[in-house]
Amino acid sequence: MKARADYFLLMLFWLGLDRLTKGIVAGRMQLNQSIPIVQDFFHITYIFNRGASFGILKDQRWLFVTLTLIVLAVIFWLILKEQSLNTPMRLLLGLVSGGALGNMVDRLRWGAVVDFIDFRGIWPYIFNIADIGVVAGGLLFVVLYLWEDHKKEAVHDTK
Repeated sequence: MKARADYFLLMLFWLGLDRLTKGIVAGRMQLNQSIPIVQDFFHITYIFNRGASFGILKDQRWLFVTLTLIVLAVIFWLILKEQSLNTPMRLLLGLVSGGALGNMVDRLRWGAVVDFIDFRGIWPYIFNIADIGVVAGGLLFVVLYLWEDHKKEAVHDTK
């Protein structure tokens, strides 16, 4: 279990960062308020997202909570049982888990997710720290998994 501490520490750190940033935004801004940081490029915009990524599947709170619990159970099982997961893989799964937990807390508390990162100049959707962990951690995990699998095949082919 000691070798898995990196996963749990990053998961808790990312969850804490997500909760902290959402708390600051929700505590200091009015819903739908937008503060320009770089005019017409980057704003802090406080909204509730009642759907998933890009607002799809609006008002499916319990579906998202159930799916999150299933995904987290699979990740926890992998972390505890899969010996082939290296440190970078565990850390990436920590980002995914921390983000998934952060958004699940919002869904359970408010029935929606607090979003506030608004890159108007390059991205039409508003998102949050949890989303960054889920998307970046998930994509990088898949890339790393495929890379590791490719390396194993290359070693196997040379024998």
